[in-house]
Amino acid sequence: MPLKANLMKITRQYTIQMVDLYGQYLRLKDEIDAAIADVIETSSYINGPAVGQFASELAEYNNIKHAVPCANGTDALQLAMMGLELRHGDEVIVPSFTYVATAEVIALLGLTPVFVDVDPDTFLIAPQSIKDSITSRTKAIVPVHLYGQCADMEAILDIAKAHSLFVIEDTAQAIGAEFTFSDGTKKKAGTIGTVGTTSFFPSKNLGCYGDGGALFVQDENLARKIQVIANHGQRVKYYHDLVGVNSRLDTMQAAILRVKLRELNNYCSKRNRTADFYDKQLGNLAALTLPQRMANSSHVFHQYTLKCNTFNRDDLKQFLADRGIPSMVYYPVPLHLQKAYRSYGYTEGDLPVSEDLAARVLSLPIHTEQQEEELRFITDSVKEFLATNNLA
Repeated sequence: MPLKANLMKITRQYTIQMVDLYGQYLRLKDEIDAAIADVIETSSYINGPAVGQFASELAEYNNIKHAVPCANGTDALQLAMMGLELRHGDEVIVPSFTYVATAEVIALLGLTPVFVDVDPDTFLIAPQSIKDSITSRTKAIVPVHLYGQCADMEAILDIAKAHSLFVIEDTAQAIGAEFTFSDGTKKKAGTIGTVGTTSFFPSKNLGCYGDGGALFVQDENLARKIQVIANHGQRVKYYHDLVGVNSRLDTMQAAILRVKLRELNNYCSKRNRTADFYDKQLGNLAALTLPQRMANSSHVFHQYTLKCNTFNRDDLKQFLADRGIPSMVYYPVPLHLQKAYRSYGYTEGDLPVSEDLAARVLSLPIHTEQQEEELRFITDSVKEFLATNNLA
């Protein structure tokens, strides 16, 4: 079928989306509706039974002692740093090529973000960049498991141990991924460092219908301390032992997440099937670099992100948009060059890999409800753009 006719057929049936949350909901409608109705009927909207149940089930899924729910993924990062008692002026190493929340809480707490570069192939924080940035004021490393796979946690843990540093994992995009150590030991993303954090933003692989987040903690005392901080610093109501915040996972969101957690492995498998299709259709094209899988980490493909090697990324983005195909740039400006972080003294050229990636990456639609016809239309459109511009 000619490409234009195929487009008309597809767009009559449905709109291509980066993430199809409604289609995903329809598959679980009865269970989710029942979970929501149960919360309404019991009217336990704050810290209802579903919150504790979800926390236990999430900890079991990740094979860790404690999962501490909170209001969102940004709060999870803040709670981790507060729980570890990081102080004003302490330096925290963070990749520049990531979402702003990772650095945002560092600055808000009066800590000093130290931006480092990432690997040009995996987009993950580069261990050598960490080593080169450690000073006497460094207290923590925040590896981001970007796009769905784990950073090189074995190397990062070795660095952290040598310098007595905390490791705070940002696994907002990689829940369900698994890291394999050189001795064969396997651990889930977010359970490897001192503390792990995640987000349940609706578009995440495990997403709720609003905001939500959680921390993963093995140490009993640290877990209890974070729970207290998240609840206004109180162990007993109206008695405040610590300076805290108000960061609670809504009961209704917890009820929804309980249903969706049971589907998480299936969601990861579906995303991998999409990624495999993209790889097969777009491989061996010199104009593009496909996502590289880490040898020691599974990938859950929160995003499928290409590097555009020989042409302007925005031209392909517009070409796809003209055919009803969305795409996204994650992220167009590295953090060290953002206006909000200019006071930390970074300039263009300081982190060349992050700067180069920001100019060249483009993410294609990937979610749990995609059908082969849609995927083929997307990849055919990418190939048509390359052929039309003599780039294939």
